[in-house]
Amino acid sequence: MAKKKKADQIRELYNLSNNWTRSQWQYVNQKGYEFAHDEQLSHSEKTSLQDQGMPTFTINRILPVVEMLNFYATANSPRWQAIGIEGSDSDVAAVFSDLSDYIWHLSDGTALYSNAINDAICKSIGYILVTVDTDRDNGMGEVIIQQPEPFDIYVDPKSRDMMFRDASFVLIRKVLPKSHVIKLFPQYKRKIGKASSLDGDHSYSERAIADSEQKLFLRDDSTVEDVGIDSTGEQEPTLELFELYEKIKISYANVFYRIPPDEKQLQAIQQQVQVKMKEMAAEMEVELLEQQKQMQQAVQEGKMIPERYELEMQKAQEMMGQQLQSAEQEYMSQLQAEASRIENKIISEKEYNILLKDETFQKSVVDSVQFYGTRIRQTICAGDKLLHEIVYPENIVDYPLIPFHYKWTGTPYPVSAVSPLIGKQKEINKSHQIMVHNASLGSSLRWLYEEGSIDPELWEQYSSSPGALLPIRAGSERPTPIMPAPLSNAFFGIVQEGKADMEYLAGIYSSMQGDTQQQHETFRGMLALDEYGTRRIKQWMKHSIEPALRQLGKVVMQISQSVYSANKRFRIIQPSAIQEQRQQEINIPIYNDMGEAIGKSMDYSAAKFDVRIVAGSTLPVNRWAYLAELKELLQFGVIDDIAVLAETDVRNKEQIAKRKSLYSQLQGQLQGLQESLKDKEGTIETLERQLVQAGIKGKVMQAEMEITKKKEEVKGDMKDSYRSTEAKQKLLQNVLVNQVDSAKKDISRETQFVKKGLQNENKNK
Repeated sequence: MAKKKKADQIRELYNLSNNWTRSQWQYVNQKGYEFAHDEQLSHSEKTSLQDQGMPTFTINRILPVVEMLNFYATANSPRWQAIGIEGSDSDVAAVFSDLSDYIWHLSDGTALYSNAINDAICKSIGYILVTVDTDRDNGMGEVIIQQPEPFDIYVDPKSRDMMFRDASFVLIRKVLPKSHVIKLFPQYKRKIGKASSLDGDHSYSERAIADSEQKLFLRDDSTVEDVGIDSTGEQEPTLELFELYEKIKISYANVFYRIPPDEKQLQAIQQQVQVKMKEMAAEMEVELLEQQKQMQQAVQEGKMIPERYELEMQKAQEMMGQQLQSAEQEYMSQLQAEASRIENKIISEKEYNILLKDETFQKSVVDSVQFYGTRIRQTICAGDKLLHEIVYPENIVDYPLIPFHYKWTGTPYPVSAVSPLIGKQKEINKSHQIMVHNASLGSSLRWLYEEGSIDPELWEQYSSSPGALLPIRAGSERPTPIMPAPLSNAFFGIVQEGKADMEYLAGIYSSMQGDTQQQHETFRGMLALDEYGTRRIKQWMKHSIEPALRQLGKVVMQISQSVYSANKRFRIIQPSAIQEQRQQEINIPIYNDMGEAIGKSMDYSAAKFDVRIVAGSTLPVNRWAYLAELKELLQFGVIDDIAVLAETDVRNKEQIAKRKSLYSQLQGQLQGLQESLKDKEGTIETLERQLVQAGIKGKVMQAEMEITKKKEEVKGDMKDSYRSTEAKQKLLQNVLVNQVDSAKKDISRETQFVKKGLQNENKNK
C-alpha cells in the first residue's frame, strides 16, 4: 500500500508541474526547435500554398545562427580547477582536474555538451545529468554524464534559482516499452512485468501540449505514443518511467566527545602519579613522625595516657592512607583529563539516540548541537510500481541535473535564442515565395480568351514555345495575356532587412560566419571585429553557461568522492599528441610491516576542496593570434620549442618532437664536452705558466748562488792579498761587477728564449 501511495505522489507532482504555463512554454520552444531544423511550414500552411500555386520552399536563416552560437560555446572542452581547503588536500585537489577530464572523455562529454548547448539555443534550456554506471569497472562503478531531453524534465514551478537549487523536486518522465525498462532495471523484472501500462489518457510526445488551440498547430504525426515495438517487431505496451529527485531535511547531531588517552599515555600518567605519591607519602610520614614525637612527650609528661596515644596514632595512619588514596585518584583524573582530547562527529539523530544508551559513550559526551542537513533522495517508479528509493550520501547536497539556460527568466521557463527569430524567418520565407511566384507568373503567362475561340489543350501546351503557331477560330477575338503586377522594391528590402535584423537579434553577424565582404582588410582589424562582435556571446557565456559548468564540476566532485573510495588507477589522454598518455592513482593503501592496511595516501574520498571553472575555457581561440603569442613567449624563454610544436597542426609532430629531444640531448652532451675541453686547456695553460716561472726562478737562484760563491772567493782572496794596493782591489771589484752584469744578461736572454719556445709549441698545438 505504501509503495503504491508513493507512485501516486509522484503522479501528483507530475500533474502539478505539467501545468498550462509549461505546456505553452514547451509548445513555443518546440516550434523554435522545428524552425531551426528546417521544419518551418505546418501541413495546413503547405496545403494552402499549394492550392494557391505558391512555392513551399523556405530559406533557413536560423540554422546558421544556431550553429555559430553553438560553435562559440563549445569550441573547446571545459576545464576545471580544484583548490584544497587545507594544505594536506592540495595534492589530492590537483587530481580532480585529471579525474574530471577522465569522466568527460569516458562519457563522450564533448558531444553531450554540444547537444545540451544546442537545446539551450533552440529549446531555451539543456540539461546534463551526472549519474553512476554501477556495472562498469567490474562492478566498482564509474561516474558518467548523460544528456536528457529537456521536455522530459519537470521542475518545481516555484523554483526561482537559476540552477534549480531551491526546487523541492525535479522529475524526469519517460515513456518506454516494457522490455526497455526491464533492460534498464533487470533486478526489478517481476515488478515491471506487473506494472500498469500507459493508457490513452496519458500522452507522451515531444510536442504534446494541453491547450486545444495549440494542438491545431501540431504536425499530423503528433499522436499518442501508447504502443512500443519489441526486439521481435511485435507491438508491446509502454510504461511511464518516473525518476524523482527531492531535497529532504534530516536531523543531525554534532556531537563533541572526549577521547581518553591510549595505553602509552596511561603508562606515562601512572609513572607521574607514582612519583607524585612518593613525594607526598614522604612528606606525610615526616608530619606523622612529628605528631608521634609530640604525643610521646605528652605521655611522658602525663598529659596523655598510653591508650589515647595508640588510638590517635592509629587514626593518623588511617587518615594518611585515605589522603594518599584520594590524592592519587584526583591526580590521576586530572592528568587523564589533560591528556584526553575533544573531537566532534556528525551523526544522525537516530544514531545519536541509540549511542546514548551506552553509558561509556554517554559519559564521554561533552556537548551536542542539533541541526538539519540537506540530502538528495532518488525515487524510481515504473507505472504504479515503486522500483527503488535511495538517499544519496551526506556529501551530495545538489541535484545531479544541471540546467544550461539561454536566457533565464527567473522561472523554470527560460527563453530560447530562436523564438525571437521566428517572426523574421516567416517574413523572409513569405517574401521569397512571393518573388519566386511572381517571376514564375512572368515566365508562364496566363491568357484571357473567348470560349470556343481556341483549342485550350493546344494553347496550354505550346503557348510558351518559341515560334509556335497557335490557331484561333475565325471571327473570334484574340486571346489576351494577363501580365503579373510588378513587385514593389520593398520585397527586396524586406529580405535584406530581415537578414540584418536576425543577425542583430542573435548577435551573430555575417563577418563572424565567414562573409568575406564584411570582413576587415587587416589582421588586427579582424581581431578587433571579432572581439567587439562577440561581446554579447561572451556575456551569455559568463552569466549563464559558466555558472552551469561550475555547478557541473561541483556535482561531479560530490558524486565522484562517494563512488571512488577504493584504490583506482585511471588513464589520462592528453589533448596534444606529443604528450604521452599517463596514469593517475588515488586512494593508495599504506601497509605496515605485517602487511595490514593502516591508512591511505591520496585519499580522494576524504579530501575537501573547492571547484572552479576556468573562465573562457570553452570559447574558440584564434589560431594565428595564439601561435603569435606562443612565438613571443618562446622568444622570452618562458616556453620551449616543443611546447610550441604541440599546439600546431604540423604533420608527424610526434616524430619531430622526438628528434628535437634527441638533438637537444646530443647538443647538451657536445656542450658539456666543449666545457670540459676548455677546462683542460685552462689547466694546461696554468701548468705551462708554472713551468716557465719555475725555470726562471731556477736560473735566478743559480746566478745568485754563483754570485755568492764569487763573493766568498773574493773575500778569501782579499784576506790573502790584504797587503795589495787599493788600486788592485778596485780593479777586482769592477771585474766582479762586470761578471755579475754579464751573468744577468745571460739569464735574461735564456728566459726570452724559453718563452719563445713555449709560444711556438702552443701555436703548433
